[in-house]
Amino acid sequence: MKRRIALLPGDGVGPEVTAEAVKALEAAPGLSLEFEEFSVGAGAYLESGDPLPEATYERLKEFDAVLLGAMGLPGVRWPSGIEMTPQLDLRERMDLYCGLRPVRLYHESHTPLKGKRAGSIDLMLVRENTEGLFTSRLDPLDRGAEFAEDRLRITRRGAERVCRAAFEQARARRGRVALVDKANVLPSMAFFRMVFDEVAAGYEDVEADRIYVDAMALYLVQAPERFDVLVTENMFGDILSDLAAGLVGGMGMAPSADIGDEYGVFQPSHGSAPDIAGKGLANPVATVLSAAMMLDWLGAEEETRAAAMIRQAVEQVLSEAGAGTRDLGGRMTTAEMGSAIAEAMP
Repeated sequence: MKRRIALLPGDGVGPEVTAEAVKALEAAPGLSLEFEEFSVGAGAYLESGDPLPEATYERLKEFDAVLLGAMGLPGVRWPSGIEMTPQLDLRERMDLYCGLRPVRLYHESHTPLKGKRAGSIDLMLVRENTEGLFTSRLDPLDRGAEFAEDRLRITRRGAERVCRAAFEQARARRGRVALVDKANVLPSMAFFRMVFDEVAAGYEDVEADRIYVDAMALYLVQAPERFDVLVTENMFGDILSDLAAGLVGGMGMAPSADIGDEYGVFQPSHGSAPDIAGKGLANPVATVLSAAMMLDWLGAEEETRAAAMIRQAVEQVLSEAGAGTRDLGGRMTTAEMGSAIAEAMP
């Protein structure tokens, strides 16, 4: 089965890490993939005046999946002062409500925590992607006003479908899910918890817990191995996924999938890192693992088999102390890391 994949390398280190993900995909046996590249992001804005041209957006819907590098540059902003984030536009316009952020420790040297072995940290953060505190992000800013405010919007539909996705993830993993909220203070979070409880009633085989977000920040540092699947609101998920990435080697080890009922976009959780762009310093592992998540989502037997091979190759390369790019304490360049993963493919 031939799959058509849209490539959005984007800005900064995006093109470098995307190239290594493509290298891994091309090395995986049994796949039939056709790639087409599009210009989206801050660079596209500087060229055409639009970070996500409408014609490009319409084309993306024709593909089986989208593989994205990184988007945005600190110096390229809207008049309101916020950065351009076409990746968020894609989530909202394509209704990619389920943000999957797997967190796995590949080598004990990658974590700042003591006594954690490879594989001891292995959790999935499920982030609601389309509402929450991001709801008012595009509202105009009145620079002459005496105050500014944002809305935290939780709908029954939004909470129900992301909670259901989290319970399905838990069923496929170790059977435990925890809601992360602030239901003791915010009415919107109390509503989220109410919907979570309603969904939990239909999953008696899954152990359900509820934990306040401030407590979760503490527990992730103290005992991350106790958690399996976490589900939370958009902004809480944004923050906690970065914290969790710091436990396993940093943002270069943080893949992600943004999926809906029809479309899927796969990208590393890190930003464009323009300070190291073009220097061969970026860690491509997050993008490579995002590509593996894309194959799992596509779902054909040969694709899920190739996804497992890619993850196995990553694990093999990182099994030795000192292997990896600079952020992991190694000396490999971006391209060398990508080549090592491709060469370790069974």
